[in-house]
Amino acid sequence: MEGPVRIERPEAQVVLVRLWRPERLNALDMELRRALARTFRDLAEDEEVRVAVLAGSERAFAAGADLGEMVDADSVEMMRRATHRLWQAVADFPKPLIAAVRGYALGGGMELAMHADIIVAGENAEFGQPEVRVGIMPGAGGTQRLLRAVGPYRAAWLVMTGERVSGREAAAMGLVSRLVPDAEVEAEALAVARRIARMPPLAVREIKEVLRLGADAPLATALALERKAFQLLFSTRDQKEGMRAFLDKRRPEFEGR
Repeated sequence: MEGPVRIERPEAQVVLVRLWRPERLNALDMELRRALARTFRDLAEDEEVRVAVLAGSERAFAAGADLGEMVDADSVEMMRRATHRLWQAVADFPKPLIAAVRGYALGGGMELAMHADIIVAGENAEFGQPEVRVGIMPGAGGTQRLLRAVGPYRAAWLVMTGERVSGREAAAMGLVSRLVPDAEVEAEALAVARRIARMPPLAVREIKEVLRLGADAPLATALALERKAFQLLFSTRDQKEGMRAFLDKRRPEFEGR
């Protein structure tokens, strides 16, 4: 029996992780969250994988938390579930992660998309943090990641009203990296993944780490982090190959070494 997360390998070095609870619009129950955490921990160690794409179904990327599991829980029970540790497995994924968003990306689904480095969305996708409408608030980055993505005033409006925005509106806010027609979302996400997979993996990993860690650091600290990572890459074979290929006017072959 297949679980709530399916793994597809559309081509070498690229993996597609698909949320698979289509009958529940990919609502994030504990089983799916645990499966997702296991998947990303395993993929982090898989040397054949350079880039991951995270997708849902045609109707929903993920429509939020499964409220049936939460309605009767108390504070102690929510603390015991320690879902932040499961989210952290996605946040700690060291390779590029692209979210392919079609349909609903609400509540925990929007928070999951914001764990990605790049978001490719359909024009009619629906983003929102509607937790306030059921008496709670976002608890997996829906205030803090959103604040950093779109600024304090738009973030406050979204999380305090619970309003939804389309893919077009999300792109205008700066939340979406690439906006395409709904039917082209996965193809575009895979095309971006393919392009990144051809880049030197060590350089891409360093770029991801510096972007993530530098975002909240003082500028001088962030610049030092960038500079050290830049210098470190001169010890890689890929740096020699990339520069020699450029000078020789040929396509480089990067090994991740």
